[in-house]
Amino acid sequence: MHGRVSANRRESAGRKEPMAPRLRKTVALVGMMGAGKTAVGTALARRLAVPFLDSDAEIEAAARMEISEIFARDGEAFFRRKESQVIARLLAGAPCVLSTGGGAWLQDANRRTISARGVAVWLDADIEVLWARVRGKETRPLLQTDDPRATLAALAEARRPSYARADLAVRSDAETSVADMVDRVMKALATRPDVLEGG
Repeated sequence: MHGRVSANRRESAGRKEPMAPRLRKTVALVGMMGAGKTAVGTALARRLAVPFLDSDAEIEAAARMEISEIFARDGEAFFRRKESQVIARLLAGAPCVLSTGGGAWLQDANRRTISARGVAVWLDADIEVLWARVRGKETRPLLQTDDPRATLAALAEARRPSYARADLAVRSDAETSVADMVDRVMKALATRPDVLEGG
């Protein structure tokens, strides 16, 4: 009996356990408002045991104002400059999962910074999914129009070519749970060993 236990221990010691995935670069989630960047990003960060950061939340904390207030007081151009500064600062830190604002990826400077220091993952959702998630929310300054659904659709159409330039794309739909969305993102990240080691 003792000999069998020792043999089992030797066999166990000699067997390599599968390496847990290790994030080597920041994952920046990009896409439209309502695509699921915050929900999926939070769960993905938990899966990878890294921090979850939100560029909009970081901007609000630094300015001590909500995004809608910044837009109203200082305009979109000012906001975009601050957004680029915050994203560059966050990407200079330790690897994390970063949720970016819907317009962040449209800026050339942000695209260069994200792809150089991390990886951009586009959560691609259609207009019906987006509208179901953002309708009636007053925290979306770009949707404060007479016809917010039409505005959302126009924004999504105009931004799609830019989002399509992301390093990776993952489909986001109404039927898929957050946990399954994380599985989809992990599968996409596994194609990038420079980003996810042991994935």
